[in-house]
Amino acid sequence: MSLAFGSIQTGLPKDIVQQIMKAERLPVKNMEARKAKISEKAGLVEELTQLVQAARGSLTQNGSARSLRELAINTNEEIVGVTADKNIAEPGNYQFEVKELAQKSSAMTSGFSDPDESYIGVGFIRYSLPDGTSQDIYVDSENSSLNAVAKLINKNEESGLRASVINDGSGSESPWRLILSLKETGDGKKAEFPYFYFVDGEDDFFLEFEREAQDAKIAMDGFEIELPENSTSDLIPGVTIDLKKAKPGEEFSISITEDSGAISEKVKTMIDQLNSVLKFVKDQNTMDETTDTSRTLGGDIILQTIEGRIRSAVFKDVKTEKGNFRIGDIGVTFQRDGLLKFDSEKFTGELEKSYQKVSQILNGSFKDGIKTNGFIDNLNDSMGSMLRYPDGLLQSRKRSVENNIAAIDRRITQRERMLEQKEKNLKDKFARLEGQISKIKAQGAGVAGLGGGAAAGPIGLG
Repeated sequence: MSLAFGSIQTGLPKDIVQQIMKAERLPVKNMEARKAKISEKAGLVEELTQLVQAARGSLTQNGSARSLRELAINTNEEIVGVTADKNIAEPGNYQFEVKELAQKSSAMTSGFSDPDESYIGVGFIRYSLPDGTSQDIYVDSENSSLNAVAKLINKNEESGLRASVINDGSGSESPWRLILSLKETGDGKKAEFPYFYFVDGEDDFFLEFEREAQDAKIAMDGFEIELPENSTSDLIPGVTIDLKKAKPGEEFSISITEDSGAISEKVKTMIDQLNSVLKFVKDQNTMDETTDTSRTLGGDIILQTIEGRIRSAVFKDVKTEKGNFRIGDIGVTFQRDGLLKFDSEKFTGELEKSYQKVSQILNGSFKDGIKTNGFIDNLNDSMGSMLRYPDGLLQSRKRSVENNIAAIDRRITQRERMLEQKEKNLKDKFARLEGQISKIKAQGAGVAGLGGGAAAGPIGLG
């Protein structure tokens, strides 16, 4: 139940306590306003930290010659598929001819009118594996259809043999056949299918066609090579070649080159990330007479430091095997607006002239086991030190701002506790005053009654 003061008895305003407390809370409002401004700064420090982290992440992803590198492959994709491990493969050009594809041992049976209703009889299939061992597959009367036999064969995963039932598309009365084949290809994986023993079948069940396993045959730079499979990683270091089609007499090339476009795009992404940081710095430092610097980072030392470190990396000489160069020599320069410009045409041209030179400008080089820093190394180190926990420039500023906010919160909490007690004391004090005045007036009324109803004179309160 709230207390209302300022009744007829006291003559004071009804909201006297609220008015007093409103005045008492002015310091709290000032602290809250200050906290709001510092919180805005905290948000800007966090935004800047995230921008620097993103820029450093892009630098780290391309922090070595191998990670920056990308390879382009040009070949006849109708005949072969080619993939290259950029950490191993080297640029080069190779002449190829695919004369034969590797194939596995296989055989196809005589035809039947239905894959499920056919009855091949009771017996067994025996075949010899490349290692000289023999395998027998027994067929009883419950599993004597083509599909049932195929399931029996495929059930034994260790046999090395697989079966499938197909329709040969001949349109004959007996188009359904069983195909048997080994899993692996090559001359060393030949199998023999000489024995089919079945009795009591409705139709004859025998091998009508056979195909022997064979190696793939290719010519590489004029030399003939046999391969046990249609996929190999042994011909060119770091390159996997998948043979798709045999084209005897048709030569083609496999060309592996540095992918200038992909590398250029990686560097452009790095520069875009750095420009995000520089634009933030520029926007914060753009001020006029109306700018409230208590809410921004304008003129802050961290902005000057970050911009200065980026500029230092851009203008710093990098030692390479071909001499000393700057990042500007391969197309990265500052513009008048303070942002970086990436000249992709110049960069690509320099890359095509010498990948080694461009790579060493960006990633440094090794000599006698000693690493010389490149542009990415220098900038990565600078940003790493700014982000380092707990003493990095950005981390320190973030902690400082957070500590200021926490200190204000503590002062506000203390002040609120004090004001709460003060409001309670004021309410108690005015309640007592109200009671005393009511009592005095009641006494005055009683005295007036004893005097015959004469009006009581004013009572002094002190």
